[in-house]
Amino acid sequence: MQASICIPTSSTSHSLLKTITNPVLGHSLSSKPCLSLKKRASFTTKAVLSTSKEAVLKDFHERRALKIISGLQNFDKENVASVITAAEQGGATHVDIACDPELVKLAISLTSLPVCVSSVDPAAFPAAVEAGALMVEIGNYDSFYEMGVIFTPEQILNLTKETKRILPSVALSVTVPHTLSLPDQVKLAEMLEQEGVDIIQTEGGNCSNPSQSGVLGLIEKASPTLAAAYSISRAVNIPVMCSSGLSAVTAPMAITAGAAGVGVGSAVNKLNDVVAMIAEVRSISDSLGASTGTSRRASSEEKTLKV
Repeated sequence: MQASICIPTSSTSHSLLKTITNPVLGHSLSSKPCLSLKKRASFTTKAVLSTSKEAVLKDFHERRALKIISGLQNFDKENVASVITAAEQGGATHVDIACDPELVKLAISLTSLPVCVSSVDPAAFPAAVEAGALMVEIGNYDSFYEMGVIFTPEQILNLTKETKRILPSVALSVTVPHTLSLPDQVKLAEMLEQEGVDIIQTEGGNCSNPSQSGVLGLIEKASPTLAAAYSISRAVNIPVMCSSGLSAVTAPMAITAGAAGVGVGSAVNKLNDVVAMIAEVRSISDSLGASTGTSRRASSEEKTLKV
């Protein structure tokens, strides 16, 4: 039986006072900044975060983002390190890990890619951002579905509002649950755009049970998230990331369907060794590169014909 999620209060929001240097932002952030410095630093901090946000979203605006996901509840440092290494060496543009400051520190020691952290607890985000995360994600719900837990649109909107209140200048991605009907997914995406979300992420791979093997099976598995990406991308003006159930076969289809990028998780993080992970990321990255090149050539030819 399915049930709605109950969000606990995170202990990470009560972390000890500490100062960590963010290598991307190039300055130190304190979990409890001195009151006398708050006013003086606020404008500078907002400006720097704004610049970083633009850099983080650049690949999405260019419709070539590839985010590799280790898993919202994956705290296995060895596996997460392998996923991060695969993303770095395989040609990804972003990595997405569980919302844990120690994992963030591990990530930024292994890659120069922007680090995204995933959680369903907004109070957990600040500590991860202070540790070096440049993007936060409300989503990657797969582990909750396995427990019979679903998220309502109201809950997701409330989580989004709270996250925007806490971190107004940090890039925010929100996943629209595949448990909603397609029209309701589109409706929620439109409301999330109104709340100031930067990226909408789709899902659906786990709800699909392919009847075929091989390429046909891969296309079947990706069909729910591809359908969501197609529908949502035509309803909102912000980038859509197509995620869940994608492969090197179907990732280019996501871009064609209207997505600005793709998110890949189990196709990489379930592999047994880092060499296989790197090969899989490289395969997906190459497929996206070919897709993007074809799309740009087609656009150029269309403009030429019009002239």
